[in-house]
Amino acid sequence: MRDAESGGLDQVGWTAPMKAVRSTRPRSLRAQKSVLAAARELLAEGGLPAATVDAISARSGVSKATIYKHWPSRIAVAAEAFGAEMGDAVPLPDTGNALEDLSEQVRRVSDFYRSPSGVIFAQLLAACVTDPEGSRYFREFFLASRRESIGRLWRRAIERGEVDAGIDVETATDILFGPLVFRLLSGHAPLVGAEADALSAAALNGLLAKSPPHRDQRATGSAGLVPGTEG
Repeated sequence: MRDAESGGLDQVGWTAPMKAVRSTRPRSLRAQKSVLAAARELLAEGGLPAATVDAISARSGVSKATIYKHWPSRIAVAAEAFGAEMGDAVPLPDTGNALEDLSEQVRRVSDFYRSPSGVIFAQLLAACVTDPEGSRYFREFFLASRRESIGRLWRRAIERGEVDAGIDVETATDILFGPLVFRLLSGHAPLVGAEADALSAAALNGLLAKSPPHRDQRATGSAGLVPGTEG
């Protein structure tokens, strides 16, 4: 069981990720940039198994000692590199309509998970189960940035009165995007555009702002039935 300082599990579940502390000296920054670039290349070429510390060191020209100075494990390096990869590959939409933005983002994330990057994502999730430090980096550099991005879309939708303001952004994010992760890991259903649209439509139907019932609907009951004919 991990404590809050480590950013792992505590008695009530996942804690907030702790920020990684890094040197900001130019030489250190160059080394970090080289390591992350090498990790991204290796992930693209062979997935997580290819992104070993030996391979990252050889590709980047940065010593293993320096790599371990800045990251606690190879999973941590890969998680940070992968977070940058998804940020570049899945930009936020801005269609002028908040609901369409949310639906489009579900489609984009579904496409990302259906690509070879989805395999890497699944590999990272599995690896983080037994690597608490890697898990911390995964939450900080992948999950936190993606959830903050979705948060911007959700707040935009609230400001426009298009969704239920009583539903917090964390709940909305899990409802909209959690099914994609489950489908990726279980493989029980495809991650194609039509399926993504169906998921977002079903989710958003329960997240929309509720309009007052029409006068005729109030007169016939909440289910739209004429009183006395319910069965």
